[in-house]
Amino acid sequence: MNNQIVLSCLNLEKSFHDATIEVDVLQGVDLDVMKGDRIAIVGSSGSGKSTLLHLLGGLDVPSKGEIRILDKEFSSLNETERGYLRNRSMGFVYQFHHLLPEFTALENVALPLFIRDNNVAHAEKTATELLTRVGLGNRLLHKPGEMSGGERQRAAIARALVTQPQCILADEPTGNLDEHTAAQVFNIMLELNQDYGTSLIMVTHNLALARKMDKIYELHEGKLNLYQG
Repeated sequence: MNNQIVLSCLNLEKSFHDATIEVDVLQGVDLDVMKGDRIAIVGSSGSGKSTLLHLLGGLDVPSKGEIRILDKEFSSLNETERGYLRNRSMGFVYQFHHLLPEFTALENVALPLFIRDNNVAHAEKTATELLTRVGLGNRLLHKPGEMSGGERQRAAIARALVTQPQCILADEPTGNLDEHTAAQVFNIMLELNQDYGTSLIMVTHNLALARKMDKIYELHEGKLNLYQG
């Protein structure tokens, strides 16, 4: 780790409107993520954890406040510019793997590089190396339907890392797995975080996993504070 700020937000607010009701989900959230940081965000269901992650990843825009990635004001970019920056600077892992069912593991993991217009040979070589790194060297040509839940999630982690992003955003990445498989997948994430120097922000309800991270924040009533539990 060093003192480079990879991702930050300042006074972040998000409200949703439903007919006559306005719901304030986030109320003045501040967060600095340094290179190599491992941060867990916990909170009750409906507290806004996924909303915060979507805002940090540029998948949604805040009602107020500022988001910066690599010192670029993410929240002021248009959708095309945000997509460009996402593809080059960020990786995403979700509770459900979101692998494309008609593609093999190799094709799924190489896809972000194909989007960059990288040549096919380079993309497949990089994807093969990462799939081997996560223990799927013998599953390169298997489609998601031919893989176990843990294998699919490991492939999703490889896909998130294939572009060598500055930051990984993970939303309940082990929430759909049994305890043993969840621990295996989580340990792979931590190993790769250390090896690649990529920052990791993980939303989770699992405090045992959260306590393995460097910092734990709790989102409560729209505010983000260091976890005191």
